[in-house]
Amino acid sequence: MHILAADIGTGTQDILLFDSAKEVENSLIMVMPAPTQVTAERVRRVTKAGKALVLTGTIMGGGPSAWAVRAHLKAGLPVYATEDAALTIHDNLERVKAFGVRIVSKEEAKKLAGSGEALEVVMQDFDPCAASCALSNFEVRMPENYAVAVQDHGNAPDKSNRVYRFELLKELIENGGKLENFVFLPEEIPQAFTRMKAQADSLLKSTTVLKTRAVFMDTGPAAVFGALVDPAAVQPAIVVNIGNGHTLGALVNENRITAIFEHHSSLMDPEKLQDYIIRLADGVLGFEEVFDDGGHGAYIKEACGFEQVHSIMVTGPKREMLEKLQDLEIRQEISKKLHFAAPFGSMMLSGCFGLLAGFLEKYPEPSIKLINH
Repeated sequence: MHILAADIGTGTQDILLFDSAKEVENSLIMVMPAPTQVTAERVRRVTKAGKALVLTGTIMGGGPSAWAVRAHLKAGLPVYATEDAALTIHDNLERVKAFGVRIVSKEEAKKLAGSGEALEVVMQDFDPCAASCALSNFEVRMPENYAVAVQDHGNAPDKSNRVYRFELLKELIENGGKLENFVFLPEEIPQAFTRMKAQADSLLKSTTVLKTRAVFMDTGPAAVFGALVDPAAVQPAIVVNIGNGHTLGALVNENRITAIFEHHSSLMDPEKLQDYIIRLADGVLGFEEVFDDGGHGAYIKEACGFEQVHSIMVTGPKREMLEKLQDLEIRQEISKKLHFAAPFGSMMLSGCFGLLAGFLEKYPEPSIKLINH
């Protein structure tokens, strides 16, 4: 069985092509610029050319891509966008219009691009055509099975998307907090997860394989369950994914996420992170504290107490926040339990291994064992 797992982040998109006939370590991997980074660069080219911009495609990750669009507008250049593409900039289309973006139909967008009046940039997260092109140069074919993760804030036109994201995460944790609660077939994706739903639709439309099987997850839980594949993970465990854009910490007990926090990595520092880890496990880290500090929030359903935590698994491209600390800079109670997760030797692929676990949750294959301890 071949499964392509794609973990879409803010800085990178991490892609794993799993082959059940080979050792997991022999899987093909690519760590490439994130789609939002690629899109931002394409927008900047249009800005540099002094041309009008027309955005087509669908909802994708914001951040760099949305900032580039705003910069294009500030340069005094027109921006046109279909409704789906415009939702990348903000869930409230009236806000998007207020920025100066002109909403057009798909037909109008096509006409603008075809006439040369505006240069087109397609908004999209995982691009199977790009992955296929890269792999085909090495005589590797795309598989029939996919597992894709994106960070989804949900659709919240009239409230903070940080608040709404935590409402969604809280519901999934309340429903059980197990891997199965965070994995969706295309038809199971909740309506609130608009980015995830858009990605599912575009992926299935782009493939010509009739037997395509696909699952979708949020990047946070994918990284959490992927890090638990590391043999050093002993539960109750705290898993911390320090990503390029976001830092997420989760308390996991009996393979259930029971508490979670999420912040922006740029606003974190070693002292704050260590404090969050301990207080999450002790059940005293509040939503308002994290939110008011500029983060997404925190939610605690159950807390076992830090003393009961057996392992602290840290992963993600910014893990040096803890990894490079001097002995005196790291709390003794944390250092005794600290491990830097690298499932099957690949630190950057924690999310991909969580996706593989999620795929096998929906499509069980008894012969495939991901847990290597």
